[in-house]
Amino acid sequence: MKTITTLAVALGLGSLAACNQSAQEEVADNIEANAEATADVIEENTEAAADAMEANGQAAADEVRAEGENAADATREGADADGNSAN
Repeated sequence: MKTITTLAVALGLGSLAACNQSAQEEVADNIEANAEATADVIEENTEAAADAMEANGQAAADEVRAEGENAADATREGADADGNSAN
């Protein structure tokens, strides 16, 4: 959605600016606006990918912690059942 908005704004500004410009200047402005819009999309995609990677990393870390706690609890419960508990 941001991409469409960015492109619409760039084209709108390009159209308004074109009133007092030569054809060559208009083409140059459009090239610049398109490059800026493409760069914005790249930044948005990179940010989204980084956010997803961070969320996945946090979920994996939480899973490892939970597995570790479960294994430790099972070991403690096994020691209690054997009568080898320190308590």
